[in-house]
Amino acid sequence: MLASGLPIEAIARRLGLSERTVRRRMRAVCDQLGFRTPIEAVVWAARQGLV
Repeated sequence: MLASGLPIEAIARRLGLSERTVRRRMRAVCDQLGFRTPIEAVVWAARQGLV
């Protein structure tokens, strides 16, 4: 959803989560993959053909 340009608020609404939860989960994924920002993760995923 982030890769398609949706803001955090819209992602949270679609998932039925709070914005804070979405931010925390994105941070956890970035930490696990070794990225500093969610945008870095999106660019990597796009280059890998995952999105």
